[in-house]
Amino acid sequence: MMQPPFVISIQSQVVFGHVGNSAALFPMQAAGLEVAAIPTVVFSNTPDYPTLRGQALPPEFFADLLRGAHERELPQRADFLLTGYIGSRDVAEQVATFVAEAKALNPKLIYLCDPVLGDEGPGLYVPETIADVLRDRLLLLADIATPNPFELAWLTGQSITRLEDLEAARAQLALAPAAHLVATGCRLQDTPKGQIESVVLSPESTTRLAAEYLPIAKPGTGDLFAGLIIAGLGRGMRLPQAVEMAQKLVGRSLAHAEALGAGEVVLSEPSFRQELLSLGTQP
Repeated sequence: MMQPPFVISIQSQVVFGHVGNSAALFPMQAAGLEVAAIPTVVFSNTPDYPTLRGQALPPEFFADLLRGAHERELPQRADFLLTGYIGSRDVAEQVATFVAEAKALNPKLIYLCDPVLGDEGPGLYVPETIADVLRDRLLLLADIATPNPFELAWLTGQSITRLEDLEAARAQLALAPAAHLVATGCRLQDTPKGQIESVVLSPESTTRLAAEYLPIAKPGTGDLFAGLIIAGLGRGMRLPQAVEMAQKLVGRSLAHAEALGAGEVVLSEPSFRQELLSLGTQP
């Protein structure tokens, strides 16, 4: 029997709600992937509530988890490595070192960097010292990067309003020559009215994937999106196909969350779950 695709996912965890690994873990597992989840922070909930409990993992504690991952030879086993929200500069530096070591140990490893920095409205919601590590170390290691337009503009100092801006930003990020940039949640000057796009910029082509624009902003959207991309890739989809699937299922989750009056994305909509389970039945 073949082993299922194996993912190391390094990002936040919450007790209540669905952000970070608490959003990305379920779709990957439902699609039949095996996931080792390493938290960077453990909070009671997202910061959108009146109170917030928990903390970023102390650097020495986080280092011990990474040491354990190495002892179990997880980097050598992994097919995919995903990183998201990071809560401190020290942990960010450790994540960058771990990713570099993992890619050296396992050249076939596909690393998806979701550079979680902020968004339109709230602006930058991590310290600039963390953003610097993302720009100067983690993105340089990425095989796939999934910034939103705000994050891409902050990382490059360039406004994102046209397709040409995305192409210039990809060059300015100094990604690896073979890396793919997936710009998420784009509403460009020529995006059709009532739609939103994910734009996949690869070394050999650019693919624009449009979906209905939903005026709904929920925490966890980008984390769910990245987890769904890995789920699709793990089940043999090409990157544009995986992004298109992720875009469709995130829209379904957001619409369901809005109907329920939920504060963040939800993962319980029946057709959302059924599509992930059907992915898991593919060889």
